Amino acid sequence: CISYAQTVTIGTQVWMTKNLDVSIFRNGDPIPQAKTNEEWKKADENYQPAWCYYDNDPANGTKNGKLYNWYAVIDSRGLAPIGYHIPSDREWTKLTDFLGGRSVAGTKMKSKSGWNSYTGTNTSGFSGLPGGFRGFDGTFNDIGDYGFWWSSTGFGTGIAWDRTLKYDYGDVSRDGNNKED
Repeated sequence: CISYAQTVTIGTQVWMTKNLDVSIFRNGDPIPQAKTNEEWKKADENYQPAWCYYDNDPANGTKNGKLYNWYAVIDSRGLAPIGYHIPSDREWTKLTDFLGGRSVAGTKMKSKSGWNSYTGTNTSGFSGLPGGFRGFDGTFNDIGDYGFWWSSTGFGTGIAWDRTLKYDYGDVSRDGNNKED
């Protein structure tokens, strides 16, 4: 049984204060783990859900949780636990607007530790960590410097909205990234 009691209310929204760290969908089906670049690329080529640890190292998962491709995010079996969901682009915007806008919300969302430099204040209680990402080609990038969070909102072919916290800025970026990342 997984406990998700660690939440914070920001405005009218309730957010988890820990990165998602599940290996099964809400319905009990396993989410495939991609341990190699080839497995990650194959999942993406077939539009299939996958997760991994940064650098395929479980120690990174202890701190930052798991990395998921967007196909896991939108899978109908449910990535988030019962009672929770992956936020939409609109819900992310509502969060950053409540925190004063994207230009200042990042500092309030970043954890006070875990960043290579320029930590945040975490005055929001969001506790954002710089878990990095895995690119469509299977390479790992930016742990310690950037944190990326998917939205459930896609647009165009192969692109979905996410939010990014960066080590050297106090803003929150709203970016379109490859669904395979």
